[in-house]
Amino acid sequence: MSFVAKASLLAGAGLLALAVGCNRDQVSHFRVPKEAVADHPDHPGHEDHAAPGQGMPPAGGEMPAPPRPSGQGSLKWTLPKGWSEVPGEGMRFATFKSPVQGKNEATVVVLPGAAGGELANVNRWRGQIGLGPIDDAALTAARVVVKSKAGALNVYDFTSDGQAKSRMVAGLISTPDGNTWFLKLTGDAAPVAKAKPDFMRILESLRLD
Repeated sequence: MSFVAKASLLAGAGLLALAVGCNRDQVSHFRVPKEAVADHPDHPGHEDHAAPGQGMPPAGGEMPAPPRPSGQGSLKWTLPKGWSEVPGEGMRFATFKSPVQGKNEATVVVLPGAAGGELANVNRWRGQIGLGPIDDAALTAARVVVKSKAGALNVYDFTSDGQAKSRMVAGLISTPDGNTWFLKLTGDAAPVAKAKPDFMRILESLRLD
């Protein structure tokens, strides 16, 4: 082999080695550390990935409770003998405990505005005890109007199908401040039936602060 051929061969080998070395450097520069793979924008600690004004939701996916109403928009009630009230947490404004044995509980929730509308809320309640949705005509047929000093409440009473029956008695009322209040008695059918007369007295006792 001539001197020129050997020189060309050596030069080509040198260029090939240089190219391989460069490629190795490029690959090493683009490797992703294991820590970056373990973390994910859906996990805590990545709020900076959200768009401005769109922080991560609270832990557990819980939504913050709406502001508690006060003044002329706040409802008051009188509890029958033997009933007790527990301060609300989260979305609940208050919880009532009845003296009736068995599974039953009354809750108070207040939401701003129409809160989705009456039909949507009634169908949501029905779904909670395994019943299917109803239409406007059935809504009107199921509605009972209860008068109170705070205004008229639309009250509904539903019992689930099946052998183990659940029952829900729920009323809703809008207050002058634009909020909607929901008062519900829920639980097993038999205890709810015993607690219902007192619950209806609570609804009739409603008044504005």
